[in-house]
Amino acid sequence: MRDLFDRIIENKGPLGKWAAHAEGYFVFPKLEGPISNRMKFQGRDVITWSINDYLGLANLEEVKAVDAEAALTYGAAYPMGARMMSGHTDFHELLENQLADFVKKESAYLLNFGYQGIMSAIDALVSKDDIIVYDVDCHACIIDGVRLHLGKRFTFKHNDVESLEKNLERATKLAEQQNGGILVISEGVFGMRGEQGKLKEIAALKKKYNFRFLVDDAHGFGTLGATGAGAGEEQGIQDEIDVYFATFAKSLAGIGAFLAADKEIIDYLKYNLRSQMFAKSLPMIYVKGVLKRLDMLRTRPELKAKLWENVYALQNGLKQRGFDIGTTTSCVTPVYLNGSIPEAMALVKDLRENHGIFCSIVVYPVIPKGLILLRMIPTATHTLEDVEITLNAFSSIRERLENGTYKRLSAAVSAAMNE
Repeated sequence: MRDLFDRIIENKGPLGKWAAHAEGYFVFPKLEGPISNRMKFQGRDVITWSINDYLGLANLEEVKAVDAEAALTYGAAYPMGARMMSGHTDFHELLENQLADFVKKESAYLLNFGYQGIMSAIDALVSKDDIIVYDVDCHACIIDGVRLHLGKRFTFKHNDVESLEKNLERATKLAEQQNGGILVISEGVFGMRGEQGKLKEIAALKKKYNFRFLVDDAHGFGTLGATGAGAGEEQGIQDEIDVYFATFAKSLAGIGAFLAADKEIIDYLKYNLRSQMFAKSLPMIYVKGVLKRLDMLRTRPELKAKLWENVYALQNGLKQRGFDIGTTTSCVTPVYLNGSIPEAMALVKDLRENHGIFCSIVVYPVIPKGLILLRMIPTATHTLEDVEITLNAFSSIRERLENGTYKRLSAAVSAAMNE
C-alpha cells in the first residue's frame, strides 16, 4: 500500500507537468486595469481577446454605479442563508421573472454559479432509470453533471444528428425496459470551437422519439437571436427547448446563472437542486447588478450590433488571410495552427511581448496533439483598429511558426522539461 499523495507527486497531469514553465504567464496570468479591449499584462499594454464581456458592460459607468450602490446599501453578505431558509428577496423573484420573460419561458430560477448549477440540474432531472444522451463535445460542467448520474448515458458524435438518432434508438429500447425517460443535452454554442449546436435538427427528432431537451446556452445568451435571447431564438426553436440554461458570466459581465422552463419543472428544481438548496443565496450585489445588465441587453441593441461588427471584421479578415477558423457560427473565434506545446509557448510569448496581443492558448489534452488553438472572444469594446493590428500580428506569427523560428526558440524549454 502506498501513500495517497505518491501518485499526485509523481504525475502532475498533462497540464500540471508544465506548471514550472507556464504558471503566471501562459496559465494563471494576471491582466490588470479596467476590463476593456486594452489592458495591461506584466506592465505592457495589450489588446485583450480573452475577456468574457461580449457586450462591453463590465466597465460602463452606469453599470458600475448600480454595483456600487448595491454594495453600499446591502454590503457583500446580504442576504444571509440559503434561499429556502433565509436568503429569499423580492429582487431575486423580480430577476427570475424578467429572465423568464426575456427567454420566453414560464418560469426561471437563479443559480449562484454556472458550473455547479448545470451539474446539479442534470443530477436533479434524472433518476437511475433514466438515460442521458449528450454531445461528446459538451463542456466539462455537463460531463461532470453526467458523471453524477447513476443510470445509463450515451454520447453522440459532435453535432452529428445521425449519431444522435442511433443513440436515441438505443436509449429508447433501454428506457422502455426500465420504465425510464430520456434527457438529451447539447449546447447553444460550443465555447471552444464556436459552433452552434444543431438545436433545430435535434428538436425535430422529438416527433419521432420521446425525450426532453436541455440546452446550455452560456455563449449564446445575449449574443444570438433577434433580441439576444440566445441560440434557440436564433434557430427558431426556443419553444422546443424544455430546460434552458445560461450564465451571467459571458454577455452580462457578472456572476451567477439561471434555468428557465415550464413553471412545474422550475418548481420541482427549486426543491431538489442540491447546489442551491444547500448554498448561500446569490448576494444582492449580483442580483441588482444583473437586473441592470439585463435591462441594458433589452434596451441597448447597439451594443450587440457593435459586437457583431467586430466579430465579422475579425473572422472575415482571418479567413481572407488564409487562417483556419473552423466552422464557428458564433462570436467565439478559434484559430487553428500546427505545432507542439513548446512551440505554442514561444508563439504566445511573441504575440504578447512583441505584438501586444493577449489571447487564450489551448493545447493538448483539450485538443489533439500537434494542434495549437488560439481562442479569441471579440467584444463590443474592441475597435476596427484592434482587429487590423491583430490580423497583422497573426500573419507574422504564422510565418515564424512555419519557418521553424518557434521550434528553435522552444528547444531550450523542451530540454529543460526533459532533464
